[in-house]
Amino acid sequence: MLRLGVNIDHVATVRNARGGLHPDPLRAALLAIEAGADGITMHLREDRRHIRDADMATVRAAIAAPLNFEMAATDDMVRIALATQPNACCLVPEKRTEVTTEGGLDVAGQHNSLRPAVRALKAAGIRVSLFVDPDAQQLRASADIGADIVELHTGAYAHGADGELERLVQGATLAHGLGLEVHAGHGLTFENVTPVAKIPEVVELNIGHFLIGEAIFVGLAEAVRQMRALMDDARA
Repeated sequence: MLRLGVNIDHVATVRNARGGLHPDPLRAALLAIEAGADGITMHLREDRRHIRDADMATVRAAIAAPLNFEMAATDDMVRIALATQPNACCLVPEKRTEVTTEGGLDVAGQHNSLRPAVRALKAAGIRVSLFVDPDAQQLRASADIGADIVELHTGAYAHGADGELERLVQGATLAHGLGLEVHAGHGLTFENVTPVAKIPEVVELNIGHFLIGEAIFVGLAEAVRQMRALMDDARA
């Protein structure tokens, strides 16, 4: 079965637009799980533009489903992750000027700086995922650094770049052959998810912005159910 991780960051974005407590990211997490999500993803950014430290702690304490903690590989984020004890941490590149994550980690080029974070998280029993482009050099570096998982960046595919689906297929095959668990995400929608969901080596999709946006029109539970159905149909 292909797992669905629902990213609830932009529930917090709406809350933060006016302050206060509404809408509540925890309520979104619980609704998503009830509707068929297998796990919850939350990105705690350095500038706290959406998810906040308290959100991480509250959701971690309240849900039984796996929590995937997206984070930059900084000492501060490692400290927070160790205190939160999520099921997995996905290390992502992060720039204050970006609207959203713009690409995968340069694991090959940042090997030495990433390794301490990977070691610390793994020593605490936290599975380590690296958000990377479907590039052979980056995938081999991810295996070499000791990652458990790679999440293939599907942003270029979602934007219609030529040849990107084949790159994802090839990247998933290589990553699986290297002993890495393969996830995928970024920019996936009802319209483009099926080809990615059909890649047999991919065991989890992480989807957020589209589902939260679609929830405005149909409700979060219905958006999750529709995505779950499309994923299941792709694997059937």
